Amino acid sequence: MAERGAHLLLSLTFLLLLLFTTAAKSTDKGSVARHFTPFWFLVEPADILAVRGSPAVLNCSAYSDLAPRVEWKKDGTFLNLASDDRRQLLPDGSLLLTSVVHSKHNKPDEGYYQCVATVDSLGTINSRVARLTVAGLPRFNSQPDTLMVYQGDSVVLSCDVNLDLVPFTRWELNKEPLDLDERIISLPSGALVISNVNESDAGLYRCIVEIAATMKASDEAKVEVLPETGMARQLQFLRPPVPSSKVQGQDMLMLCVATGFPPPRIQWMFNDKLIDSSGNRSKLIGGGSLLILNITEEDTGMYTCLAGNENDTLQASAELMVQVPPQFIKRPNNIYAHESMDIVFECEVSGVPSPSVKWVKNGDAVIPSDYFKIINEHNLQVLGLVKSDEGFYQCMAENDAGNVQASAQLIILEHDVATPTTPSTLLISATNDHVAQAAGSGPTPSAPRDVVASLVSTRFIKLTWRLPAEPHGDNITYTVYYKPEGSSRERIENTSRPGELQVTIQSLMPETKYVFRVVAHNKNGLGESSTPLKVATQPEVQVPGPAPNLRAFATSPTSITVTWDMPLSGNGEIQNYKLYYMEKGMGNEQFVDVGGLSYTINGLKKYAEYSFRVVAHNKHGLGVSTEDVVARTFSDVPSAAPQNLTLEVRNSKSIMVQWQQPPPGTHNGQITGYKIRYRKGLRKSDTTESTGGIQLFQLIEGLERGTEYSFRVAAMTVNGTGPVTEWVSAETFESDLDESRVPDKPSSLHVRPLVTSIVVSWTPPENQDIVVRGYAIGYGIGSPHAQTIKVDYKQRYYTIENLDPSSHYVITLKAFNNMGEGEPVYESAVTRPLSVPDPTPMLPPVGVQATVLSHDNIKVTWADNSLPKNQKITDARYYTVRWKTNIPANTKYKTSNTTNLAHMVTGLKPNTLYEFSVMVTKGRRSSTWSMTAHGTTFETIPNSPPKDVTVVSKEGKPRIIIINWQPPSEANGKITGYIIYYSTDVNAEVHDWVIEPVVGNRLTHQIQDLTLDTPYYFKIQARNSKGMGPMSEAVQFRTPKAESSDKMPNDQASGSSVKPGGRHSGDDFATSVGKPSLSGNPTSMGENNIPMIVIVIVSVGAFTIIVVVVVAVICTYRTTSKQKKKRAACKSTNGSHKYKASSKDLKPPDLWIHHERLELKPIDKSPEPNPVMTDTPIPRTSQDITPVDSSLENSIHQRRNSYRGHESEDSISALAGRRGMRPKMMMPFDAQPPQPVISAHPIHSLEKPHHHYHSSSLASPTRSCLHHSISPRPLNNSICHIDRVNSSESVRNTPSTEPLSIPGQSICSVEHPDPDTGPGFLSTSSEEETNRNPPTAHVRPSHPLKSFAVPNSSGTSFESPVLPSTPLLAQAGTAPQLHSVKTASIGTLGRTRSPMPVTVPSAPDIPETSKMLEEVESNYEPDELTEEMAHLEGLMKDLNAITTA
Repeated sequence: MAERGAHLLLSLTFLLLLLFTTAAKSTDKGSVARHFTPFWFLVEPADILAVRGSPAVLNCSAYSDLAPRVEWKKDGTFLNLASDDRRQLLPDGSLLLTSVVHSKHNKPDEGYYQCVATVDSLGTINSRVARLTVAGLPRFNSQPDTLMVYQGDSVVLSCDVNLDLVPFTRWELNKEPLDLDERIISLPSGALVISNVNESDAGLYRCIVEIAATMKASDEAKVEVLPETGMARQLQFLRPPVPSSKVQGQDMLMLCVATGFPPPRIQWMFNDKLIDSSGNRSKLIGGGSLLILNITEEDTGMYTCLAGNENDTLQASAELMVQVPPQFIKRPNNIYAHESMDIVFECEVSGVPSPSVKWVKNGDAVIPSDYFKIINEHNLQVLGLVKSDEGFYQCMAENDAGNVQASAQLIILEHDVATPTTPSTLLISATNDHVAQAAGSGPTPSAPRDVVASLVSTRFIKLTWRLPAEPHGDNITYTVYYKPEGSSRERIENTSRPGELQVTIQSLMPETKYVFRVVAHNKNGLGESSTPLKVATQPEVQVPGPAPNLRAFATSPTSITVTWDMPLSGNGEIQNYKLYYMEKGMGNEQFVDVGGLSYTINGLKKYAEYSFRVVAHNKHGLGVSTEDVVARTFSDVPSAAPQNLTLEVRNSKSIMVQWQQPPPGTHNGQITGYKIRYRKGLRKSDTTESTGGIQLFQLIEGLERGTEYSFRVAAMTVNGTGPVTEWVSAETFESDLDESRVPDKPSSLHVRPLVTSIVVSWTPPENQDIVVRGYAIGYGIGSPHAQTIKVDYKQRYYTIENLDPSSHYVITLKAFNNMGEGEPVYESAVTRPLSVPDPTPMLPPVGVQATVLSHDNIKVTWADNSLPKNQKITDARYYTVRWKTNIPANTKYKTSNTTNLAHMVTGLKPNTLYEFSVMVTKGRRSSTWSMTAHGTTFETIPNSPPKDVTVVSKEGKPRIIIINWQPPSEANGKITGYIIYYSTDVNAEVHDWVIEPVVGNRLTHQIQDLTLDTPYYFKIQARNSKGMGPMSEAVQFRTPKAESSDKMPNDQASGSSVKPGGRHSGDDFATSVGKPSLSGNPTSMGENNIPMIVIVIVSVGAFTIIVVVVVAVICTYRTTSKQKKKRAACKSTNGSHKYKASSKDLKPPDLWIHHERLELKPIDKSPEPNPVMTDTPIPRTSQDITPVDSSLENSIHQRRNSYRGHESEDSISALAGRRGMRPKMMMPFDAQPPQPVISAHPIHSLEKPHHHYHSSSLASPTRSCLHHSISPRPLNNSICHIDRVNSSESVRNTPSTEPLSIPGQSICSVEHPDPDTGPGFLSTSSEEETNRNPPTAHVRPSHPLKSFAVPNSSGTSFESPVLPSTPLLAQAGTAPQLHSVKTASIGTLGRTRSPMPVTVPSAPDIPETSKMLEEVESNYEPDELTEEMAHLEGLMKDLNAITTA
């Protein structure tokens, strides 16, 4: 008893342990989630400067748990490194260029490179873009000149080279290397600056550019050092500062080189603050240039160089712009999410100028759409996640200073898997509740009831419902799934609190049909889904309303920032905003397109008033404009000096200073006054006086007698003092002169005429005691009073400009003072004639032609009218060819130079329109661009497969699936079609997969009649006019288990890519694709059909015997009447036959055929592509094919005389592999004596508008004839498929006929007896099906009036192998459709001929057939009837042999 208890206790313990383990596994199952995979770049390529002929390396290294595959792009196109001898991929992923190639016309290595790393089944990431620049050939833009410089001065020796050659530039003194220091510096342009020159600096200088093995030296320039004389020399700038732009972190050299005596002192100011040049980051080198180390964004601003000595001061300003490469303030984070969620990848960047941001998914650019949106300028929002959205997303930021990238991974979890951590803040609030914890094990709610749309508007819908019939709990919450009809992306909206039975879906599109379903969930998880509800939003065509809260405020003297809010009534998605602005009072309104809610307009005038307004724009057009707001830019110091500064000496102790305001537009604010500075002689110190308001003159008193004074004036605003005028001098009188009368006339006047000017010189009046304040010069053609110019009293000459050549001018000169003008003196002069040289301009090339040679090569040719007739180039002219494509619109021109009259442009994109133009250059003269020529490169096969393949189940129809995809990234031409491959075995050979064709303008397709609960694998292949592209990766999808209407269909594809070799575990995986059993037991079905097959065979045989007997009787009856009608027909003068019937009653001509053998050839005709989504049932067995009602055959009455032309090869269906095998039948005929060549017209078959594309197989011996056996009115015609063999003539293309199924039609195969081997036998198919498809026949054209008689039965018979067959004819209840074939010609039969295709049309119903036979009887000869009767006798023998057997 104790032992039994111990066993019982041990058993209970083991059972509890097993239950605990099972529960633990079940609990853990919902919490297992994939981890994020580390995948990033360790090293990214950087910009490099390469040397021609030397190696170059672009570094790149990527890290991942799985070894990544590294590829390289150049200028956006993948490099084929496998066949490249100069470019090699190093083991770490770097790119090695063994020898850089670079020339004037060929620059294959220069460009932008990008490293691409890929981990299969994980994703792809792109590196930053690096620029490879190749140093050009050594050449000088300017060369040093011989100079003489005073000791202690500064000197600049020019040697300007391109920026890429500066690192290879050095200087030599007396052919010895020159050492640089702070006194001798080299400028960024390559020039040399020597400050504080001494005697040791004298010598011969030359500039050297040495790159690789090439060295080029400039001309030698001699520098001669002169001893200092001590005399004052004018202060001037040799090199003033210039505006510059540098990248943050680099060193900046602000130029400032001045010369004069006494030697000038250099100081620098930064934004009106004096710079301490003794600091750690800035110092003076080269006599005054400012070197700033490691510049930062704070160094951006205005720099002013102040140069002064005891006699003068100079200043010059230049702006420094510091560019900052893009930097990430916030990088995108990895995200876990479930399907149907909305997520946001955040990306925040900074930089100067403001970076542009684009997003990339698995290496391909993300194009904004309804489900991929850019929000808050840089963030990426993905709506309604599907499985194919999984992968790596990259934020790529770029500006003029550089580019950076950051990546994040998105993982789509299964619905029963919870996120490993707290839901990310990147999930939109409406979807946070969807990231649920693992579900419990209890019952879940049933479907919510009575889901209705209680309120429908243009942009929102309010849904209400009732509690589920079986809630299984109290705290029931609800989730609403919705999507636009036809879309595979579902979005979700949760109720705000438990028990709430309504929700409002916002942000919908107007006039759009949406599908809604509601799912209840309790603590155990999601319940059943409600029946889908389709609701359409109301239409809306209104444009957006005005944008509220429009504000404008100045941010600088040249910029104003404008902000606004989104319109309250947007009436659709706002595409952009138009910001209109104009300067007040100008009237020329401008606008900019803005994507956000604010914009800063730069480049405005200082202290100018502007008006602004904003108009929102949606798909319907521009909306309502806002009211204008006005803002004024900040004031600034005047940007120009006062104008027309003049001095008037009043007496020996005072001078009147007068001026005018600065030019309009340069005030930059309200002028608050003017500052006047004056000094005596050449003294450095000066005296300042200021004026207030708008006073434009000032009397300076208390001056010394007979002393020269210099004056200059500057305007002032509240911001400071603006630029000053140049110094203007005047000398006070030695004594106070007489001004009580006007001056005397000048003592002399001389003129010197030129072509367009006259130089006038004079001497003052002889009486020096009268004040002369100036001189008035008058001039004009024939009269001196046309123009008047006044000059200073000190001036003794003046040049009158802008005169007409060869014209007679009269000139007058008068001295004046405050009393008036004195007596004039006159002179005349004739300007010289104009002798303008007649330079011959260069004529542009003519006859530019672009000849397309391949998909990436175009040859451009032209002619030059300035060349001799033989078009031989003997001078140094060259031609520049430029080309571009308009896609994208901002594409820049590419150019290439050549000395020939033709040029091969290579490296073009396939199927792209390019425009070309040519320019000729000779010396310094160039022509204009020629007229453009255009050429479109050829197409080539697609280089990439279709993208984003997704498979979903059709709602309510689990046997139908919908497959969606996107076009290939590199289509290389217009996509003309797609081929969908699907199979239940991913490892099956390609030819074993079921295929479906789709036209090229469709991106979705339906496939019907799939097996339930079966995994399928799908691939897609794109095709253009050049061929097929690669296949996409296999996508797995399992069909639902049941067709119950109360269950929600599985409308989301698994979307997993399946590699060859992978297996899907499951009990139902062995279900055969394309062969489902309709009854569930295919074996029993085949056994039950055996009696039916026997009955059908017996019935068909009996019916065939009856038909043959009837035919024999009719033929016997015709024998006597034929001879009579034949004699009547021979009486016709031209031997032609006159038909009494109308054109529609014309009978198909019979053809005499005399040849040895005929061979049946298959014709495959694919159904025409359906422009809409096609529902393609795949018949699994012959029982799947529904027979057409034979009672509808009565409508086949009419024939049409129409002709169908050739059909292209593309119309041939790619589904030939799905069709059955058609027989190839060889028919023997007796050898006949040579006959003349006979031609025939097109033969038309019956019209048949409704086609049934079913396939079957037919095995037949030599001849196969099909007779309608179940029709109420049997047709006395047969359809034979005959080919001629061994013909020396070429067989013409035969248009394919529409395949038609023939319900209730039997097939008899007759072989003609061989006289040597015995009588022939009648062979019938061992398996009879309800729809038989006869093969299509081919034949050469024959004459329409010859008859196609039965050949002699003594020909040699043989059997042919079975070949694929194509359905030819089907009976239907609608009017017959016309089918036509091309005619053939039959020549002399003495030569061997190749097989010829022929299609013999079916005859109409019995009344028409009888009428035709009556009219044709006259064509029969007695020997023809004899042959026909012999044939019928042989046929009857064969039938008797079958019946007796």
